[in-house]
Amino acid sequence: MNTTSAQAIVAATARREVAATPTTAATVPVTRADFDTLMVQCYAPASFVPVRGEGSRVWDQSGRMYIDFASGVAVTALGHCHPALIRAITDQACTLWHVSNWFTNEPALRLAKRLIEHTFAERVFFCNSGAEANEAALKLARRHAHDKYGEKKYRVISTLNSFHGRTLFTVTAGGQAKYASGFGPNPAGITHIPYNDVAALEQVFAESGAEICAVLLEPLQGEGGMTPATPEFLDAARRLTKAHDALLILDEVQSGMGRTGRLFAHEWAGITPDVMATAKGLGGGFPVGAVLATEEIGSAMTPGSHGSTFGGNPLATAVGNAVLDVVLAPGFLDHVAAMGLRLKQRLAGLKDEHGGIIEEIRGQGLMLGLKCKVPNQALLQSLAAERMLTVQAGDNVVRLLPPLIVGEAEIDEACAKIEAACVALETQARVEA
Repeated sequence: MNTTSAQAIVAATARREVAATPTTAATVPVTRADFDTLMVQCYAPASFVPVRGEGSRVWDQSGRMYIDFASGVAVTALGHCHPALIRAITDQACTLWHVSNWFTNEPALRLAKRLIEHTFAERVFFCNSGAEANEAALKLARRHAHDKYGEKKYRVISTLNSFHGRTLFTVTAGGQAKYASGFGPNPAGITHIPYNDVAALEQVFAESGAEICAVLLEPLQGEGGMTPATPEFLDAARRLTKAHDALLILDEVQSGMGRTGRLFAHEWAGITPDVMATAKGLGGGFPVGAVLATEEIGSAMTPGSHGSTFGGNPLATAVGNAVLDVVLAPGFLDHVAAMGLRLKQRLAGLKDEHGGIIEEIRGQGLMLGLKCKVPNQALLQSLAAERMLTVQAGDNVVRLLPPLIVGEAEIDEACAKIEAACVALETQARVEA
């Protein structure tokens, strides 16, 4: 065989090998611009793509570092790549991933037992997100009322500016028309009242108490503007639901899992719900949600009445157990409360210095908001220029949701960036004037 023929055979073989080699994720280059051509345009993500995280930091494709006070909207509660979560998911991934709910599994049972041990609950239902948890909680309330009192007891009371998820039921229950419009007809039987308005709550019960099956509340509104419920409002909700054979459902999707310095935010008010939804921080970044209920209420759901293919899978619940290991460790919630106080005090000083930018400091623990005098989008962009990640909220608020492991030095660094962002906006305003 001559050299030319040999080279041709080698080249042909190489072409066949290349053609037979499947494309892998690592070989596909992507940029932020690909989002605009590939993805459904439900979102308007930032101009950079995060690729790595550690603790309170993330790095983008260009190697630039950012301090993360967004935490994936209160999801990465223990920061990025926490060693305990890495161990938990690695160990479980080597053991059992999924069996469906035709079977149960050990991590789910352990997590359920521990959530019951540390809350009011006696029954747990696992799902994959906060929206699914709130959806299940609402279905549970209606099923319980239907079976015990009849089909006329179906009405749900929610509040304006609330946010409970993106399913058709939960987006209707949320008191923000912008999220529910265009998807009608929306589910009926939901009444919205102003948040923290005890008189309005009393009036709706006086008018239609016999029809009300549940009141759905966030102890601290996140998406709506970082506004805490007053103790009087929560007390009234508990009192009126008991008096009218209705359930009190608390949405602790964002405010739970230690975010305010207690395991769940309603503990500060000293009330006990009948049903509670939680998610976000429960998985530390891995999708998991849970509905917690008393024995009586939880028994309304029977085999086949509700379900979730991936809900309670071994991977998610193994990570949830690891999150609880950290959050329930002695001193951890005290640390959250102390860091929350330090951050709030520093922010109060910034408000005094930059009153033309910051109008009010809201929230509790490490779930805080800056009510802005300028458009909140302007402050968000100015903070992004300082390489600080934050989250927009309603009522012209910028949310600050650092990981619960945040330390004093990182809080001080973040506040320095907030100050620099305010100075930049003030300078721009003087130039434009």
